[in-house]
Amino acid sequence: MDYGLTEQQREIVELARQIAQKKIKPVREHYDKTEEFPWPIVEEIAKADLFAVYLPEECGGLGGGTLELALVAEELSKACGGIALSVATSALCAIPILLYGTPQQRKRWLSELASGKRLGAFTITEPGAGSDATATKAAARLDGDHYVLNGIKNFCSTGSAAELYTVFASTNPNRGARGISAFVVEKGTPGFTFGKKEEKMGIRANSTYELVFENCRIPKENLLYKEGYGLFVAQDTFDCSRPGVAAQALGIAQGALDETLAYIRMRKQFGQSISSFQAIQHMMADCATSIEAGRALLYSTCRAMDRELKPAVDKAIQEGTTVFEAMEKLGSRRWTKESGMCKVFCSDTAMRVTTDCVQMCGGIGYMRDFPVEKYMRDAKITQIYEGTNQIQRNEIAMMMIKEAASKSRKELVSA
Repeated sequence: MDYGLTEQQREIVELARQIAQKKIKPVREHYDKTEEFPWPIVEEIAKADLFAVYLPEECGGLGGGTLELALVAEELSKACGGIALSVATSALCAIPILLYGTPQQRKRWLSELASGKRLGAFTITEPGAGSDATATKAAARLDGDHYVLNGIKNFCSTGSAAELYTVFASTNPNRGARGISAFVVEKGTPGFTFGKKEEKMGIRANSTYELVFENCRIPKENLLYKEGYGLFVAQDTFDCSRPGVAAQALGIAQGALDETLAYIRMRKQFGQSISSFQAIQHMMADCATSIEAGRALLYSTCRAMDRELKPAVDKAIQEGTTVFEAMEKLGSRRWTKESGMCKVFCSDTAMRVTTDCVQMCGGIGYMRDFPVEKYMRDAKITQIYEGTNQIQRNEIAMMMIKEAASKSRKELVSA
């Protein structure tokens, strides 16, 4: 399908494809088995400027947006969703800085993330606060020119490999959800250490760690926007980042289908290739149709988001404000519903497609020395992180109800 990509976007896809096929594919089994962090591949991704595709030129980026990030995530994930995750987690750290950071904060941190010299991570989950981020127990108390942070965060992707972390903590526990704030914490800050390294089902090439903060002193200029805006920061970040999860899921699904097609065309049973059996052909058709439908939804959503986000970024740079403030001035809308739809549809597609691919390949599909079972293991997390698909359905429905109520009020006023 021709999605009308620009010349620059096609070049980005080709760069990512070359790295995926030549650098990632030959070593993906090694990193999946050993759970080592793939530093040599990350360096190749950085050299190709793929960490920079979605960031403004002022901050060392290539001036792209959500679609460019999705294109990179999808293409790299066709080879390995775990290795591709280093790009996604750095973006997840960068997006809140891009949206809510001051001009000084943007210049200070985004250029490093754009170059790939430093990797980023995002941590909001706690042992007692998963889908319910309002249950955050980590607390930050202002003490002179620093905030003193105490608490534990878990399931942090890119874990100890990152050097910049967007961290959420309560600065006013009495205000509940309205008391949560967002900070940027740098690796090596006294009082910041790593706890348990998780052993996972999939995406094993990306390290997942527990983060421990014990009287960790964070300069107050590392606060993003204002105290009490943490949940706004998180919600707006996820609106922009969930299409990236959808792209990762699509890449995993497409990679699994590509491997499966290559195998079932060659594998013979009853004197003919498996791909000639109608039952298998129907599964192939359903897999391909679902992937293409997800891609159409994802790309159209990314384009629509970028039509609002990129002008807001330009305005913020020109006026020296935050992108969040520029978006408010421009009357930008929330993309909670559409980004949630992308994540739900594409991640459910990935799980269904990879499961069907294992089935089409038969016994060999279940074996560790054949790549299809890895795609299936990697696909599962896309239904869980950045908001489970059950939570996404709640948010989609709530936005639908709000939109219907708003439409009814307008109709009453105009009647």
